[in-house]
Amino acid sequence: MFKIFIIIIFFSLFGYSIGHSNSEKIKIGLLVPLSGEHKKLGQQIIKSIRMALIDIGTDKIEIYPKDTNANPNKTFQSAVELKNIGAKIIVGPVFFKSLVYLDEIDDVIFLSLTNKTIDLPKNIISTGVNSLSQINAIKKFIEINKIEKTIFLTPDADYQDEIKEMIKKSKIKISKHYSYNTEPTKLTEQIEKITNYKIRKQNLADEIYRVEQSDLPDKEKQIEKLKKRYTIGKVNFDSVIISDFEESLKSVITSLLYADVSPKNKYFITFNQWFDESLLNEKTTQPIYYPSINRENLENFTRKFIKQYNEEPNHIGLLSYDLIGLIYYLSLQYGQFDLNEAFKKENAFKGKIGVFEIQNNKINHRLNFYQVDDGKIKKIF
Repeated sequence: MFKIFIIIIFFSLFGYSIGHSNSEKIKIGLLVPLSGEHKKLGQQIIKSIRMALIDIGTDKIEIYPKDTNANPNKTFQSAVELKNIGAKIIVGPVFFKSLVYLDEIDDVIFLSLTNKTIDLPKNIISTGVNSLSQINAIKKFIEINKIEKTIFLTPDADYQDEIKEMIKKSKIKISKHYSYNTEPTKLTEQIEKITNYKIRKQNLADEIYRVEQSDLPDKEKQIEKLKKRYTIGKVNFDSVIISDFEESLKSVITSLLYADVSPKNKYFITFNQWFDESLLNEKTTQPIYYPSINRENLENFTRKFIKQYNEEPNHIGLLSYDLIGLIYYLSLQYGQFDLNEAFKKENAFKGKIGVFEIQNNKINHRLNFYQVDDGKIKKIF
């Protein structure tokens, strides 16, 4: 087991001078959409990187942005141009579909902003908040709270194979893993089966009938009490993990509530929601839990970005901000031409987004964990 050193990039590196052994410029390529429907995202990433350069306070870094148009062919063309000008490390591209031809480019490392980690070309390092990082944080929460039985719900989506693989890799304790159809009627039917809803509903009807036929002195009172219930009987889990987002996530939760499964007595856990404020207003779905990046740092970054550019940043901007600091630090330690070796070593780095770990050309994040309850967000760890 290698010893892991945590290097605090943005709280110690930035703001203190670190000597550079030579005057050679660090050339960093940047592959982002600067045309097409995702143009604004690309522009915000560039603005975030400008903020990072100001905070680093060095003239050793040169950034070379190139347009991808979120298109694989355009991405490949731009990547070749960056290699030809001497860029050995490139931040981007943003989207997984843009990676398809990049394995044809030798001697260049791509720090892609995607969160997908399987079926990647050998020269791509995924830097997004991936499913393994999120499941590891959920696993920690489950272990802390000694939760016995957990089920995992995954939509029939293109990322379900990755979820299954990361469940195995994390060794999280799961009682059962279900895939569900996001079409509302089919979803409701599946949740009813998973929760034994019809059996539990029949149990209630049977109990009401039994009391009605009894000679109990307070049977009217008992019947009145029973009729306020929806089901009788327990579900076979203590927590449910829902790997879904936005309206689809809310549909799953609504189906669980309809099946008389409440977050008041079962843990409702989901994936990173980026502090979606709409969840604060859904009091019937609370408490709900999820892993995410450091909220305080995100809010500080957002305020600073708005002050400088008068617009709200995308969360990917914070990730790109951190990556510039990481590249700068590693180039100081290994030189820009030995960065390939640097990403094979085992280290942990702390940036604005939180702690992210590097090992064997992979980056995982040590995420925080949050509870949404009573319209408020609370940090658990």
